Amino acid sequence: MLGLKLPTDPRWVNLAEKSIEEILTDHAYCEQKATSTSISLIQNYPEFEEMVEALIPIVSEEWGHFKMVLEQLKKRGLKLGIQRKDKYVNALQKFLKKGDSRKNSLIEKLLFSALIEARSCERFKLLSKEINDEELRDFYKKLMVSEAGHYKLFLDMACNLGDKEKVLQRWEEWLHYEAEVMQNLSLRGDRIH
Repeated sequence: MLGLKLPTDPRWVNLAEKSIEEILTDHAYCEQKATSTSISLIQNYPEFEEMVEALIPIVSEEWGHFKMVLEQLKKRGLKLGIQRKDKYVNALQKFLKKGDSRKNSLIEKLLFSALIEARSCERFKLLSKEINDEELRDFYKKLMVSEAGHYKLFLDMACNLGDKEKVLQRWEEWLHYEAEVMQNLSLRGDRIH
């Protein structure tokens, strides 16, 4: 369904489980960044009214996820750590086409967001099936469903804004590039991506 070209190494869950405080901290900041990204899209592209309307509930939902992750930290007597650079997202940003029309720029940003949501969904699915903490399994199952909806929404918005065939061709380019990024990143259990 997600179309990712390179699945996550299954050992990632074992590493994540050994770094629960770090993985939950990173996850919290991922949710915060997802909130900020949606707000930024609304602020920078207000003329795309359908997109603005579609993103309003996403902003609330992502911020709600941030609070839910904080609750998971608190339940375990853990603290929200310091935000670290996200090498995955930084690598993906290099693939964004620049200098095009506003509409094409927005399409690029929607594809970028869809890809991050797809990878998050895939990672949450792994956690929902493989992590030993039963409460976290249920937690990540619920979030996996939400991320899948966000992925689909961003991809659909991009397709609706442009020539669907061309947008899907560009999506394939994004998927292949993301697989290269994943292949070149070291396997770390303290990060969602």
